[in-house]
Amino acid sequence: MTEAKKKFQLHTLVLIYLVVIMAAVLTWVVPGGEYERIVKNGRTLVDPASFKYVESHPQGLDKVLIAPIKGFAKAAEIIIFVLLIGGTFYILEKTGALTNSIKYLAIKFSSHPHLQKFFIPVTMLIFSAAGSIFGMCEETMPFVLIFIPLAISLGYDSLVGTAIPFLGAAAGFAGSTLNPFTVGIAQSIAELPLYSGLEYRIVVWVISTISMIAFVMIYAARIKKDPKKSPVYEIDLARSNRIEIHNHDEAILTRRHKIIITVFVGGIIFLVYGILSLGWFINEIAGFFLGIGIVTGYIGGLKSYDIAEGFKNGAKDMMGVALIIACAKALLVVAQDGKILDSMLYNFAGVISGLHPVIGSQAMFVVQGTINFFVHSGSGQAALTMPIMAPLADVTGISRQTAVLAFQFGEGWINPILPTSGVTMGVLGLAGIQWSTWARWMLWAQIYFFILALLLLIPPYFINYH
Repeated sequence: MTEAKKKFQLHTLVLIYLVVIMAAVLTWVVPGGEYERIVKNGRTLVDPASFKYVESHPQGLDKVLIAPIKGFAKAAEIIIFVLLIGGTFYILEKTGALTNSIKYLAIKFSSHPHLQKFFIPVTMLIFSAAGSIFGMCEETMPFVLIFIPLAISLGYDSLVGTAIPFLGAAAGFAGSTLNPFTVGIAQSIAELPLYSGLEYRIVVWVISTISMIAFVMIYAARIKKDPKKSPVYEIDLARSNRIEIHNHDEAILTRRHKIIITVFVGGIIFLVYGILSLGWFINEIAGFFLGIGIVTGYIGGLKSYDIAEGFKNGAKDMMGVALIIACAKALLVVAQDGKILDSMLYNFAGVISGLHPVIGSQAMFVVQGTINFFVHSGSGQAALTMPIMAPLADVTGISRQTAVLAFQFGEGWINPILPTSGVTMGVLGLAGIQWSTWARWMLWAQIYFFILALLLLIPPYFINYH
């Protein structure tokens, strides 16, 4: 990037910290309020009838400075996850197996143009299915490091490489069919039969997935025709030169490389089993990648010292990502400590109660998207909002099933562009893409999906969606 461009480029870390400061300012303006929490079936929920205004806790400069530290502690699991992923992929690169495998795949796709046209839709469909069925989200991070060089090698750019796993899973997340972390928890809180209303959610998933694939493919075709039109052209040029993606003649897969890739692919398959059948989450996944890094390092002929250095160097490359995630979590710290999160939710609910059911359901979606600005855990947001939204739906003529749908739209389609989302900022950090660049690229798609969500919330009222 040229010096002139750098002067006008707002660093992602600066941007997020400015948002944290804005949240602190709101604590001086928005009245404090809180709901009482109750434990039901082992889950902490808010009591919708318990809201009361309390003394506000304005957050001053000292709290703003401490918030990222608290955010680092609250986001410790995902930060460790990112650091270990960085270490594992550093080791994979050091063995040569990853780079040469990507070159090898690039040659295969390049020599079979009829296969290349299926590359984006097929891979995005797989990630969308994963997002829809078991809530793939943080798990997309490792794949970003694989798909970026592969996309570049096929004539696309790092935006396409990032979008394939990340936006693919996001499309499925928004159109969740069986996702236990969003639909499952939200329906249980709303006292609906588990995974009821599946037929309409399948329709939503199909529309969401097709739309996201179309968005990425249209852009990819334009970049393939003229790579210089890419907003990340200079970044990708440096990245391509660094790993020599353009030199397909050196794509030699040794026996050792093949064993490493077999172990890695087998590990990913077992990882899916662990998530679906063993209940693995972020800690187990992080530990699994640690194991993959160690095993592949030894298979690749690296000594113990080299493996340790690999993890250290890979983690070091991820420290910027870790700081961004910590600052993103700091926003929630400020909102909670300032006592404004519950009062905002209470006042939002008051507005919805006076609206027509169709408009009310659309307003629920907007509210869920706003709350998602602060709370990025699907299960956490469900626990916070659904105890309020479910009974509110009853008194406004909105079905509880529609309230769940509004929740999953707000959590799914809005999340990929939020600068306060730890996963979004973690993905962009791994990709080396500034949030401002990503936001400009996604703007029209985000507007489209916002309108699509509003439209998809209209039929449930007329089809008596319960």
